[in-house]
Amino acid sequence: MVPRTLAVFTVVVFAIVSSIQGYVINEQDRQISMRSSPFETALLTLQKQIGYNFQNIGLLRRAMTHASFSEENNKALSILGANIIDTSASLRLLGKNIEISAKEMNRHISEISKVESSCAADGLRLGLHKVVRVSPKTDSSSPAVVCGAFRAVFGAIALDVGKSDDAGSIFWAVHGGEAGGVASI
Repeated sequence: MVPRTLAVFTVVVFAIVSSIQGYVINEQDRQISMRSSPFETALLTLQKQIGYNFQNIGLLRRAMTHASFSEENNKALSILGANIIDTSASLRLLGKNIEISAKEMNRHISEISKVESSCAADGLRLGLHKVVRVSPKTDSSSPAVVCGAFRAVFGAIALDVGKSDDAGSIFWAVHGGEAGGVASI
């Protein structure tokens, strides 16, 4: 009888502790969301969308800051991100076909990097035009702004993790790999 009573007691204690923990976690989430600005909330959502949680959220903040908004902006991260995307595409193309001509390789990379189509389309799909901070006179949904922010995300990831390969892998997951992306290889 003692083992059965002990088992029942243990189940009851676990149920109570779980309820309390659930309440505490929900209360912490509520308090965090109450203190968070819409921009910070958008950054959390963006991290979930891309499947990567930043160790240094300041890098993502900078990636989502256009030059028209601040001198601390995403220009350098965008350049890094563009190079990561190009390198990752090159590796993928050569891995599939080592005999590919330079002209054909450049054509494929250009398709992935096009501001008006692939890059901006991927950024719009993520809703970056709603997240990126711009001056009141700048259109946050213009292809150049959206594409710059999109590229900057991958530059920020590379800096955060310390590896361009990881940023390239996340790019392919966001872009849609071979089938689901706007411009696939």
